Amino acid sequence: MDDSPDEISLERELDMPDDALGLGLAESKVEVAKGSAYRVLARKYRPQTFQQLIGQEAMVQTLGNAIQRGRLAHAFLMTGVRGVGKTSTARLIAKALNCIGPDGQGGPTISPCGICEPCTAIAEGRHIDVREMDAASHTGVDDVREIIEAVRYSAVSARFKIFIIDEVHMLSKNAFNALLKTLEEPPAHVKFLFATTEVNKVPITVLSRCQRFDLKRITPELLVDNFRMICKAEGVEADEEALAIIANAAEGSARDGQSILDQAMAHADMDGGGRIVAAQVREMLGLSDRDTIRRLFGHILAGNVQETIGEAREQYRLGIEPLALIGGLMTEVHRITLTKIGAPAGDDLDEASVTFLEAQAEKLTFPVLHRLWQMLMKGHEEVGRASEPMDAAEMALLRILHGASLPDPGELMRIIAEGGPALAAAANATGAAGPVGSDSAPASTATEAQILPTDFPALIRHLGQKGFLTIEERLHDQFRIVSYLPPKIEFQAVGTVETDFLNELRQALLNTTGTRWEITEAAGDAAPTLREIENKERAGRHQAMMNSPLVKAALEAFPDAEVHAEEHETSVWSKSA
Repeated sequence: MDDSPDEISLERELDMPDDALGLGLAESKVEVAKGSAYRVLARKYRPQTFQQLIGQEAMVQTLGNAIQRGRLAHAFLMTGVRGVGKTSTARLIAKALNCIGPDGQGGPTISPCGICEPCTAIAEGRHIDVREMDAASHTGVDDVREIIEAVRYSAVSARFKIFIIDEVHMLSKNAFNALLKTLEEPPAHVKFLFATTEVNKVPITVLSRCQRFDLKRITPELLVDNFRMICKAEGVEADEEALAIIANAAEGSARDGQSILDQAMAHADMDGGGRIVAAQVREMLGLSDRDTIRRLFGHILAGNVQETIGEAREQYRLGIEPLALIGGLMTEVHRITLTKIGAPAGDDLDEASVTFLEAQAEKLTFPVLHRLWQMLMKGHEEVGRASEPMDAAEMALLRILHGASLPDPGELMRIIAEGGPALAAAANATGAAGPVGSDSAPASTATEAQILPTDFPALIRHLGQKGFLTIEERLHDQFRIVSYLPPKIEFQAVGTVETDFLNELRQALLNTTGTRWEITEAAGDAAPTLREIENKERAGRHQAMMNSPLVKAALEAFPDAEVHAEEHETSVWSKSA
């Protein structure tokens, strides 16, 4: 442990129970000695009892029952995302197993007293029988060998000798193998406590020897309660909306949320008001407010290209990250969809937000909402990996503007079936983006449906004209068509057709036709490849030529002659000539 004596004594003072706060965490009214280092909230309010461990009730109940019935495993594994209390849980288990109570006569308990010598020594990281090792910096066999040697000796003063290994998945393969036998059959006085964020990297041979606890992500509601308590203890006022934003940004991690809250407190102090407000938190995290997202969403629904791009660029100028902008639109689409099916869209919504969601839910159909979600999700992925995120965000928004109002396959078939004037009018249209969710298909839709190649040979010619010569050649030589119904192709292959080639073909067709094609191998009767058709026709022409009287007469006159058939002429060459 790296805590200094001043920090340890302050931590012990702050960790004293305080029933007035409900969660047993102390108010921060202790006068910090002049010159002492500031302690971040995530360390200051680290849980010191199982009651303070928020969001993990099932695990606490299981441990409590095991301790009460004396059914204690020799190895425990805590897994979960960052900041949900894995290492804190390991330390609490160490306390629970070694607590002797205020009178020194107690046994293992789910509610350690916190004041006996084992409890205080473990909390301060100085207990000789509780060893904590960071596997990220101690990965080798030699580090594990020290543990194996130490296991042979009984505990010095505690009931159990406990080894806590944090980020256990970082141990090397050889280190895991060296630990296996000891882990499976340790002495009765030894307990192993492992913590990891990547349980999939822990060998199954280790997992099978441990009692596993999957710690859950902490819900935003519990995080808000925790933040509210901390703000009260720190003497800082905070808006409920601001705390809700921090809880959502924490993504289920108490440590992440407390770190953001720490930053928000500093931001509020610098601002002079001393109060944490939603606008400040959004600015600090680079998030758009709801009014901005609604305004941008409205431009997209109306098909206003210039306004959409202008609003996005204005948000970028104000410091909003492109990824956060796309994420905000995704949240809005998700909330509208939930509202449409009658499910709660969120507990932190004001009346204006509810009215907006209900209006959009009534206006937009499920197919439109699903297409919006899919395109936003694709855009979010592209923005996340782009070297120029804002450029990628603008391209994603433009794709949504021009694609979100495309009809579903049933609607498209209806448009094509009506044909005639509708398609002719579409062919003369400008192709501008129209309002999303409108009943009529945009002009570009009918035009694209009209230019899809009508048969497989036309498709091959289309790709060749667009410069995809390698694809053209392979389709010509290897594809036997079972069914061709644009944009769906079923085929059988001559030789091997790699998955990468099929993906390349789909992308080429998407780029050149504006339509996503479904290309799959299928059983059944298949037409021959174009190469096979040409070879058959060539063989037929050759046979017809050989049967002609003129060629027969020539071969009779020159028995050793060879016949050479070219595309436009036939020649008889004598070997002796």
